[in-house]
Amino acid sequence: MDKTNVMRLLDGMGISYTPRSYPADGSVPSGVEAARLMGEDPSHVFKTLVTQGASRRYYVFVIPVAEELSLKKAAAAVGEKAVAMLPARELLPLTGYVHGGCSPIGMRRPFPTAIDETADLFERIAFSGGRLGCQVEMAPDDLARIVPLVRADLTVV
Repeated sequence: MDKTNVMRLLDGMGISYTPRSYPADGSVPSGVEAARLMGEDPSHVFKTLVTQGASRRYYVFVIPVAEELSLKKAAAAVGEKAVAMLPARELLPLTGYVHGGCSPIGMRRPFPTAIDETADLFERIAFSGGRLGCQVEMAPDDLARIVPLVRADLTVV
């Protein structure tokens, strides 16, 4: 597997990670399907979602792939009145990532980021390595060394 910018950033910081991959034929599988293709339990595979707040600021949320982001909880976690999902067409120009390959690491600009508190239940979590079909697995605390994280309950119950 070719190194992604995410992997190069992690290598440069001396942070341990395990590259993971799944077949990507150009279509974007669901997060649960991507976890299954890697032989992983979906509970410790996370997806990266980008939103825009009522203030027009952007926010990143990292949640388990099988869960749905609670926009109300997300807004509360970042101190906004409301947040809305960013339209897919705006993702690449804003972050440098395509839908299905968005990573919390290495976006064009840093954005306030929150991770679902369930990440702390695992020694390691997997999330996008910055390209479709590519994931990195690492300790949540190591992710917090690169991206300042707010930990919060972020999912719909």
